Amino acid sequence: MNFEELEKKIAQLRIQKEMLELEDSKRFQIDQEIYELEKEAVQNLEPWDRLTIARALDRPKAQDYIQYLFTDFIELHGDRRFGDDSSILGGIAYFENKPVTVIAQSKGKSLEENIQKNFGMVSPEGYRKALRLAKQAEKFHRPIITIVDTPGAYPGMGAEERGQAQAIAECLYTFSDIKTPVICVVISEGGSGGALAFSVADHIVMLENAVYSILSPEGFASILWKDETRAKEAASVMKMTSFDLKEKGIIDHIVKEPFGGAQKYFPMVTEELRRYLAKELEELGKKKIEQIVQKRYQKFREMGIPAWKM
Repeated sequence: MNFEELEKKIAQLRIQKEMLELEDSKRFQIDQEIYELEKEAVQNLEPWDRLTIARALDRPKAQDYIQYLFTDFIELHGDRRFGDDSSILGGIAYFENKPVTVIAQSKGKSLEENIQKNFGMVSPEGYRKALRLAKQAEKFHRPIITIVDTPGAYPGMGAEERGQAQAIAECLYTFSDIKTPVICVVISEGGSGGALAFSVADHIVMLENAVYSILSPEGFASILWKDETRAKEAASVMKMTSFDLKEKGIIDHIVKEPFGGAQKYFPMVTEELRRYLAKELEELGKKKIEQIVQKRYQKFREMGIPAWKM
């Protein structure tokens, strides 16, 4: 059975367990069957299955992680040039009682909110807001935690007129040399330069079912094969899963997810992420900033490919 079939079978067993008055032995038997099916489903996940989980409407968004991981979050607005891009949720907060700067790409939880946030596709003013917050963090020696969740940068005419490519390039340039620790967390979709702008970091961590790629599988298939319907095949070819990227040395850590994704048991995922962030921030805090910046530069050099083609 493929992932979808296994998922339906598991759902049916759970309904059967809840709806019928069963003996304890029978309920235990169903629990065992569910466990075995979940184990099989996780082992048989294909890249397209992980992408489907990453795109799920009920998957936790950046604002959920900010709420669970940080305290006293104060959102800051505007790029001081054009306006405020609501697809970037950024500000200052405390993490484990230490001040940090959080810069997150934010999707909405409803159609109306997604329209307001442009479905997580960032405009130039969003990247410039991020730059403003990053430079402020550098000035006050606050570590930066970026949260990536975007299908790509906004491709509209207005964004191009206001300098979309330059804004992304400035992010790449600034984060490569910024004099403060940077950790990047990819929670769902990491698409194209829109995601890369926030991914030049000392450590990059991905959730198990998150994906990261040069463009969407639909776009890849339409360009390479002139056939968007081959998106599922493209997802396998693109090597876009967390395991593919960990094998290539592009990311540093994978946060495990329960069956069905982070949306099924969010507290477990956030606690593992919290432990990882706390450990790495503590280690980075012991190093001189010159060492951190040099190692960040070396990290991307050792990938054997230019950082902008990661």
